[in-house]
Amino acid sequence: MAALRRAVGACLRRRSRAAAPGPGGRKAGPPPGPSGRGLIGRTVATALPLYLTMLASTAGGLVDTALLGRHATASLAAFALTMAVYTPATATVAGALRGVMPFVSAHDDDPDALLPVVRDGLWLAIATGLLGALAVAGVPLIGLASGVPRQTLSELGAFPYLMAASVLVAAVGNAATSTLVGLGRSRLVMRAGMTGTATAVVLSLILVNGVGPLAGLGLPGAGIAMLAAATVGATVAHAGLRRCAVLAGRPGRRTGRPQVRAVIRLAGVGLPLAGTVLIKFAVLGVLAVAAARIDPVNAAAHSISVSLVGLMFAAAVAVGQATIPLLAPHVKAKDVRGVRAGVRAGVMTALGAVLLIGGVLAVLRVPVLSLFTHDLAAREQVRALLPLVLLVVVTDALQAVFGFGLVAIRDTVPSLLAFAVCYGLLALAAVPLAARGGLTALWLALLAANTLLVVGQAAFFHLRSGRLRRSGRPSTAPGRTPA
Repeated sequence: MAALRRAVGACLRRRSRAAAPGPGGRKAGPPPGPSGRGLIGRTVATALPLYLTMLASTAGGLVDTALLGRHATASLAAFALTMAVYTPATATVAGALRGVMPFVSAHDDDPDALLPVVRDGLWLAIATGLLGALAVAGVPLIGLASGVPRQTLSELGAFPYLMAASVLVAAVGNAATSTLVGLGRSRLVMRAGMTGTATAVVLSLILVNGVGPLAGLGLPGAGIAMLAAATVGATVAHAGLRRCAVLAGRPGRRTGRPQVRAVIRLAGVGLPLAGTVLIKFAVLGVLAVAAARIDPVNAAAHSISVSLVGLMFAAAVAVGQATIPLLAPHVKAKDVRGVRAGVRAGVMTALGAVLLIGGVLAVLRVPVLSLFTHDLAAREQVRALLPLVLLVVVTDALQAVFGFGLVAIRDTVPSLLAFAVCYGLLALAAVPLAARGGLTALWLALLAANTLLVVGQAAFFHLRSGRLRRSGRPSTAPGRTPA
């Protein structure tokens, strides 16, 4: 009997040791994944605040356009010239900083490993923000070289330099918001974004056209408002990050000398994303030129259609970002099935969101289109194009979610290659197709390019995610080595 008791006791002790969590407080092996419906619910809960933040930012930008249009046509032209450089510059910086998200998600329970990621992400933000700021500060030279009228250039004044400072401040803010997204704290991102947008709207109303005895500043007033908004948003984001449970009360520094290898490792994920953003903006610019070559009505219809795409596509971007922290436990556990299930849930969520928003826009198409133009011909052109526009958004949303799946596994070069090929072909074909087949042919070409992107992104994600199970390297923070 004594021997039997010893044998049973030894067996129970072995089972207890096998069931005990490791040093990090989590059980070894893949985390128990929720059902498909549970994944979709968690994705929606994380993505919704991000989407609302993007919508608020878009609406805030329209306020400046409306106010400057009422102030002076030359001021609006100078604003449009600067924003043609500012918008892709800030989008590129934000794209580069999305590469920080998977590194943050990998250490959401380890402050000692997370602090170096936050520090190096801030240095990446400063480096990319300075490059974007230089591009925006060069707007007067860009305008002069491209033949912009002297009257428009003379209206620029200090506005490009205010916006250059805004790029740098926004980059510092993006370092915090990318970290918050990686930690799954999207409500804090919404708080920062909404506060910044509210600041921009209030100050623009006061500074652009003036209030009461206060004279309006015009274009410089819009620049001051946008710089103040970026500063407020960045401050709120960093304050929220400081209060996060994983970092609250930590004595470690979030600034200091950069670890060059660690920053390069972050950039290795982020810079290909920045490259995809630049390619997309450049090719969309080619499409705008191709549409403008047809006639003014088609150019207006194309511009309105692109704006509608932006409203719907923002939902897919929000969903894609929301999947990154949800996939992190599966990536760390090398759980290929869990990673793929998370991306499938993201695909279903993005598809549902785009179809829902698209359906609302289709039902309300008359009042929605009247907000953009009073030209009946342009509105009819957009209405005829709406089914094709919806298909373009659906394919764009699908490729984006698969692209964020590649971000989650820190392998973004395939996305850059896919965009370079598909959108490169689209750029070459855009002008001849528009000349022969009009706006419909142009959007059919965009649909074909996006469809090829869906195939390419999905194939790359399936191939590269399958390598997780063959990889024996544990996830570590940049600049750190496994113990």
